[in-house]
Amino acid sequence: MVHLVYCDDKSKELAKILSGEKTMIIRGAAGRKIPHSRVFANDIIYFMEKGTKKITAKAKVKTVQNLTKLNDSEITKAINDNDKKLNLTPAQKVRWHKKCLCLVEFADVQEIKPLDFDHQNNMDDWLIIDKIEDVVVGTSIPFNYKNAKLN
Repeated sequence: MVHLVYCDDKSKELAKILSGEKTMIIRGAAGRKIPHSRVFANDIIYFMEKGTKKITAKAKVKTVQNLTKLNDSEITKAINDNDKKLNLTPAQKVRWHKKCLCLVEFADVQEIKPLDFDHQNNMDDWLIIDKIEDVVVGTSIPFNYKNAKLN
């Protein structure tokens, strides 16, 4: 599978990824929500900065940690244990303090020729698609959540 991840513009997340200061993405919720249990080693992740509609980088998934039913101290420990890779702002640490966490470490980050993102109304901040062309202007297809279902 291929993943498209929106990067937080306020915390300069994409710049940190491109500079190598950030090598892990976090997503969390009260329950298992995308991408929890749906992203795997060797999958490809594409990145775009929120608000730009330009896909500008990609990387390969190295490791994934899917954590569930965490209590407050376990959440804090998971975030702190990966602090260097995550490079989160204090506000992001509060935002991602959730009972279910998905920690996705990546490597081989490459800037790519910008691709125009074809945004549709039913899209989250993490998309799971068959190929990147499925969400690029000119080759996009109607987005659905078939790839997001748990197997």
